[in-house]
Amino acid sequence: MSAVTDRLPAFPWDKLTPYKATASAHPGGIVDLSVGTPVDPVPEPIQKALIAAADSPGYPTVWGTPELRDALTGWVERRLGARGVTHRHVLPIVGSKELVAWLPTQLGLGPGDRVAYPRLAYPTYEVGARLARAGYEVYDDPTDLDPEGLKLLWLNSPSNPTGRVLSQEELTRIVAWARSHGVLVFSDECYLELGWEADPVSVLHPDVNGGSYEGIVAVHSLSKRSNLAGYRAAFLAGDPDVLAPLLEIRKHGGMMTSAPTQAAVVAALGDDEHVRVQRERYAARRDALRAALTGHGFRIEHSEASLYLWATRGESCWETVAHLAGLGILVAPGDFYGEAGANHVRVAFTATDERVREAVQRLS
Repeated sequence: MSAVTDRLPAFPWDKLTPYKATASAHPGGIVDLSVGTPVDPVPEPIQKALIAAADSPGYPTVWGTPELRDALTGWVERRLGARGVTHRHVLPIVGSKELVAWLPTQLGLGPGDRVAYPRLAYPTYEVGARLARAGYEVYDDPTDLDPEGLKLLWLNSPSNPTGRVLSQEELTRIVAWARSHGVLVFSDECYLELGWEADPVSVLHPDVNGGSYEGIVAVHSLSKRSNLAGYRAAFLAGDPDVLAPLLEIRKHGGMMTSAPTQAAVVAALGDDEHVRVQRERYAARRDALRAALTGHGFRIEHSEASLYLWATRGESCWETVAHLAGLGILVAPGDFYGEAGANHVRVAFTATDERVREAVQRLS
């Protein structure tokens, strides 16, 4: 086991333990804005679908039921503007983090291969490369990378942690560059339905990919849009020549979404109203926290989408973490997401309305 764990970096969240203790000691209790985990109820139609499918004694299929695949293809075309999407273009996965961590291994990457991801990024992109013993590097503009040996290019728009959104023009240019060099593109679009000051576009849109899914796959999750983080429900959509071997590998590995969860996903993707309601909740929390942070001397950068505010006071992120912990507020230090985040913190607005109000009061 040590041979595998030795490949991994130190788990960054352990560093927050003393600051969490400080924040928890506040007389009004902790306001935890460090992790973007949903706190609002799972919408009732989704719960009902899960319960109705609870009597599922048999093994579920890795590819999902035909009803699930219909729901996935229908949503991708309706919401993302994709065209000509068939069952071969979609694949359910057991939450997006599992996919990110194991994708390089499942693609057969190893020593001599390279994986690239944004300079400020979700740490699991690096973890996935390390598990496969592949090389890894960060970029500001992926088209500046040396394509030699570059086998997997991660895009992330809207970004975690910054909330930055890549424009349609940027995505089109990047996809064209990757195709010209034979580089596989995986686009992490898990926050796509949470655009605030921008309208995020998928790599699956024909204006980006020219009507072809060759060499591109989008990653989507129901954790944020539908409060289903506890269900582990996500999916891939894109190049069937990439998804077909992944499906075979995942069959052998038993990487299957539970039958009740599959039924819940069908209900979730068929209902837009709960997404609208949840967006309104997040929008109100975002507005309140943004105003409070700027009033407290913070500058907010990017943050045009996603569930986070990328904030700085022009000091070490750990000084900021300590300052806010003293107010009973816990946030994530920016260097968790790369050295370029050393002077920023990521502030999630996924806390309850009551906890957000408490944070606003403390900041003011």
